[in-house]
Amino acid sequence: MSAVKDCFEMTEKLYQLVNRQPEDRDQTVAAIETLLEMREKLLTDVKGPYTEEEKQLGQEIIKRNAVINLKLRSLKEAIQKDMTSLTKKKDSVDKYVNPYASMQVDGVFYDKKN
Repeated sequence: MSAVKDCFEMTEKLYQLVNRQPEDRDQTVAAIETLLEMREKLLTDVKGPYTEEEKQLGQEIIKRNAVINLKLRSLKEAIQKDMTSLTKKKDSVDKYVNPYASMQVDGVFYDKKN
């Protein structure tokens, strides 16, 4: 099999993975990382000249890669949103447990007459 076909198959697996609804996001991210690493290794083997079939597969790879990039970007944004939400919840719990911990004392006045 040619390197272009192998790369297309990896891209297709990645495309299917990002388009389905993830049950466990951690496992999905790990699978995505594995597929991306394998595809990166295959991309180094892709060299010309190309047949017409390989050119068509290359066009399909480009189209699917655009969709994959959009899905990965939205996944990244969802993870960042969850992280900021978790940080806010942690801060709010800390403020509830000890409301005077974050008070700053400014404007202290010293009386020099005594």
